[in-house]
Amino acid sequence: LGCLPGFVLMAPADEAELVHMVATAAAIDDGPSAFRYPRGEGAGLVLPKRGTQLPIGKGRVVREGSAVALLSFGARLSECLEASEQLAGFGLPTTVADARFAKPLDMDLLRQLARNHEVLITVEEGSSGGFGAQVLQALAREGLLDRGLKVRTLNLPDRFIEQNKPAAMYAEAGLDAAGIVATVFTAFGKDADASGVVRLA
Repeated sequence: LGCLPGFVLMAPADEAELVHMVATAAAIDDGPSAFRYPRGEGAGLVLPKRGTQLPIGKGRVVREGSAVALLSFGARLSECLEASEQLAGFGLPTTVADARFAKPLDMDLLRQLARNHEVLITVEEGSSGGFGAQVLQALAREGLLDRGLKVRTLNLPDRFIEQNKPAAMYAEAGLDAAGIVATVFTAFGKDADASGVVRLA
């Protein structure tokens, strides 16, 4: 859907965000919109009685850091938050942001993340060519890749994943906290073994 002009694309981080995105989609009357939500259980949040329309194309910063930025699109936000706690234990203060929108992208947020961090990881439950690709294209267009920003995109692999519980399937795809942490270390040119010891790759 991202290739269609004027299409607004959203993905909620949790069930409360989904309520707001339903309200947002209902309020959009000048073009098409869509939102994606995964199967499985929610986070157990108290749902708002009424959804609030979100500013179109605006994400939010959930946690502030300085070394690493994790930009989540969709329900992997909780895993990004868990990964940020693990990274803090390695001395890597991590910003966690919820993109909310894949189209239009929040360019102010992207500029902030790209200019103020050494590593930027996008995390999504979609396939190749999705949110991460949109972010990379935007960063390249803005010249934000020219100063050595290390960017990695995490998404579903281009293969069939055997049916299982959602958590197990995401873990196999590297979209859990452990996979996110491992990707950060790879971007820094390091590796971490099962005991948590970091070593140069």
